[in-house]
Amino acid sequence: MTLAEKDRVADDCVMVICGAAGDLTRRLLLPSLCNLGAAGLLSDKFTVVGFAHKDFTTESFRDYFIEDVKEFVKDEKAKKYGFELAQRTAYLSGEFNDPAVYQKLKELLESLATEKGTSRNCIFYLATPPRFFCEIVENLGLAELTTEQAGQWRRVIIEKPFGHDLASAKKLNQDISKFLKEDQIYRIDHYLGKETVQNIIAFRFANGIFEPIWNRRYIDHVQITVAESLGVETRGNYYETSGAARDMVPNHLMQLLSLTAMEPPISLSADAVRDEKSKLLRAIEIGSHEEILSRSVRGQYGAGFIDNKSVPAYRAEPSVDPHSMIETFVAMKLNIDNWRWAGVPFYVRTGKRMEERSTEIAIQFRSAPSILFKNTPTHLAPNQLILHVQPNEGITLNIGAKVPGPIVKLGEISMTMNYKDYFGASLGTGYETLLYDCMNGDGTLFQRADMVELGWELIQPMLDVWQALPARSFPNYAAGSWGPKESDDLLKRDGRKWRKG
Repeated sequence: MTLAEKDRVADDCVMVICGAAGDLTRRLLLPSLCNLGAAGLLSDKFTVVGFAHKDFTTESFRDYFIEDVKEFVKDEKAKKYGFELAQRTAYLSGEFNDPAVYQKLKELLESLATEKGTSRNCIFYLATPPRFFCEIVENLGLAELTTEQAGQWRRVIIEKPFGHDLASAKKLNQDISKFLKEDQIYRIDHYLGKETVQNIIAFRFANGIFEPIWNRRYIDHVQITVAESLGVETRGNYYETSGAARDMVPNHLMQLLSLTAMEPPISLSADAVRDEKSKLLRAIEIGSHEEILSRSVRGQYGAGFIDNKSVPAYRAEPSVDPHSMIETFVAMKLNIDNWRWAGVPFYVRTGKRMEERSTEIAIQFRSAPSILFKNTPTHLAPNQLILHVQPNEGITLNIGAKVPGPIVKLGEISMTMNYKDYFGASLGTGYETLLYDCMNGDGTLFQRADMVELGWELIQPMLDVWQALPARSFPNYAAGSWGPKESDDLLKRDGRKWRKG
């Protein structure tokens, strides 16, 4: 759903951004709020309160806010809204571990409500490193800032990574549940704000032509790719403790997979959709340690070329151990043990410094019988349906057709629909829909506690096996390629190959 298609102004609220001076706020949250405001989807009294350790006053934070609007907000109408919003912002300087600061925050919110007429509904956005999540939620709870009364609501948005492994994810869920009800927790995954991802549900269930063939009888296999041409850049410290598997698989890739493969929900309510996604994740086979080794591939990029420019190896990036064994690429073969998908492999991969930036879901259908064309100079290519998530959002359907001429010869036709051509270009960041939904209490596009833990349950055995058997061949793919040879072999053993671009 585009901003223009939203049907009402979001519920009035104040947004407290913990980590308001960081890059996430400047580059994504602020532009998203400006886009929502420019579209007329925020209330007239919507207010932002910045909370960070930097020593700003409200006045100096407003100046900082305005400079960020100038730099990061592209649309002129959104910029104008940003300048207006800046005059309604407030700021509180303090440390996240200081309980006294949360009493000041409580007083600030009360004074804004009594003096400026702002709403007592409040969103607390944790745009901070993960080590602060529990601390902030606990302090908010102890200060009674998460207490809902007299019809007001309080919600907390938590950024990924949600845990470092299964044990830490469970503990984080347990710790924050001491102070928040599940319907107050919004675990955000910005991939779910992208139009194509949201449209998977509409594409599957609003079109009678596709859902009848969305099963093992007609689909040969599915490929899900999240490829980035960028390296780790300035995120070396984070990546050295994370790696591609932890960073991408339990959240982004599992979200894309569950939306693609889940059963039809009984409604579009948040829990109805999330129930089906949860059921799907539970149906994925984990396999023995031997099966994990044969069905998973890890890689690390070496030096290479991107856009004809030389780029360094991962081990030469800033803040990276020169002997690092951290993976920057993961590929997996997953089997779903249910009635719809039994026997249909799902191949997923993600990597840094790939040949191009591309996130897509490719559904390959079973080949048509070739007997009719056995005496013609042609090769029957299987039909493919590709859902392009980024950078160019759209849908492509590859089909066979006769090439004009006196000889029967088949060629492939690609029918492509770009969202921007039909619905106009979107200036969004991917966060607009998520913020809007949180304001309206719609948790459909946010992860529930059980889904977070299921994502980690699926990859924890793989992480354990990899830890016990360190990789011996790193780096094993050149920057600017499509990953290590072992990734191609993973599909080649099944008589298949990766779709490349």
